[in-house]
Amino acid sequence: MRYIAFLVLILFAGTAFVQPKLKKVNLSKEISIALPKDFSAMSDDDIAREYPATTRPLAAYTGPNGQIDFSVTQKPAQFRAQDLNMLREFYKASLLEKFTKVDFIRDEVTEIKGQDFIVFEFVSSVADERGASNLGPVNKYSIVQYTIKDGKMLIFTMHVPYMLRNEWQEPAREIMSSVKLK
Repeated sequence: MRYIAFLVLILFAGTAFVQPKLKKVNLSKEISIALPKDFSAMSDDDIAREYPATTRPLAAYTGPNGQIDFSVTQKPAQFRAQDLNMLREFYKASLLEKFTKVDFIRDEVTEIKGQDFIVFEFVSSVADERGASNLGPVNKYSIVQYTIKDGKMLIFTMHVPYMLRNEWQEPAREIMSSVKLK
């Protein structure tokens, strides 16, 4: 009986850490990425709820349980691709301002498939600092990538609940490094 219980435990442990199968998704005529097969495009209502900013994402996808999100936003760029090293400090400051606490794992300008990107990989916390709430902070693992192409700033984001970080860190890195611009 112990032997069967041990085998069942190994079976479940092995399936818990299975890498998601990725498939190529064309986000636009110029942008493609490999996303998990079970991700689906967000509805207009989901996008409005998750991304209430004035600039609507070019594309937004979510996992089957709605906990993991990927999006790409496009806006006019005031700078050139050669300015990414300088812009990295501005975007880093913006992230530090947006969250209560940020622990950077990666903070660099790197090349992905022939295109330079600012890459921030981090764990963030947002705490209710008004003092009127007993809610704990919201913790997330994220990768955010910025690039400039043809006069447009492209911002790629992937957010994962912190409790899923160990399971999703490598797949998230693989997904974000699959971005291809034509």
